[in-house]
Amino acid sequence: MTSVGLGLAALGRPAYITLGREADLGDDRGVEAMRSRTWAVLDEAWRLGVRYFDVARSYGRAEEFLAGWLREREIAPEAVTVASKWGYTYVGGWRMDAERHEVKDLSAERFRRQWAETRALLGDHLLLYQIHSATVESGVLRDPEVLGLLRGLRADGIAIGLSTTGPRQEDTIRQAIGTGIFDTVQSTWNLLARTAGPALAEAHRAGMRVIVKEGMANGRLAGRTAPPALADAARDHGVTPDALALAAVLAQPWAGIVLSGAATAGQLDANLRATGLTWDATLDHRLSGLAEDPDTYWTTRASLPWG
Repeated sequence: MTSVGLGLAALGRPAYITLGREADLGDDRGVEAMRSRTWAVLDEAWRLGVRYFDVARSYGRAEEFLAGWLREREIAPEAVTVASKWGYTYVGGWRMDAERHEVKDLSAERFRRQWAETRALLGDHLLLYQIHSATVESGVLRDPEVLGLLRGLRADGIAIGLSTTGPRQEDTIRQAIGTGIFDTVQSTWNLLARTAGPALAEAHRAGMRVIVKEGMANGRLAGRTAPPALADAARDHGVTPDALALAAVLAQPWAGIVLSGAATAGQLDANLRATGLTWDATLDHRLSGLAEDPDTYWTTRASLPWG
């Protein structure tokens, strides 16, 4: 079993902001083609020892694809950890050229509706339910109705968590720690975006499991788009840039699960090579210059096309 998990953001819908999807997926983005690709990646993940799977209501049909695979492969709930998220609704209509692909609403009403939808699909396999992209500005962590619903879910045996986003991730993480009710936090940390690290260390010390997303910065740290410094270092270590980028995340002492966003089985194989790499101070110093200030990083992320 590996500490790398699989996130299905790039698998459950035809368009997403991960770079290079044209080469990864080709032109056929129909439902059945995407389902087949998803199952192929899930099969490879299982073979490689991946047992943590992350989906969300807004990831198109990701919950449906995962539920069908779990059922078809007769995988018992206790054999995997399945996590989902609420707060965004997929509105892309399975179109590449949709004007909007998802809409955010962190209200108690949205929680009730999406919890019922997720539970209907994933049933007893669902172990963790998370707020999707909480921010300090959203006010969700101060909403007594939402917090009450989350406490009730936790009392029923479902772990609760949150994912974070934006240049103030560390403020959101610390506010979540202060509530004392969250079991996990899922945040962005990678060689370009490091500022959430100290707050994630605090969450770890407070007993929260830390899940790291976007370790490859939505493809900016992989393939032909990798910065030259990372590409050179990866070549020196005989691996692809994505593996070295994920090795940096895995080396953080507070990182519990590190998510791969692989869109193909081959990408997942390459990603998992990170688990056999040693990240040391020399490498960290060599690539420290890649770090961007938070506003630059998140502005760039927001400009990535849905491809």
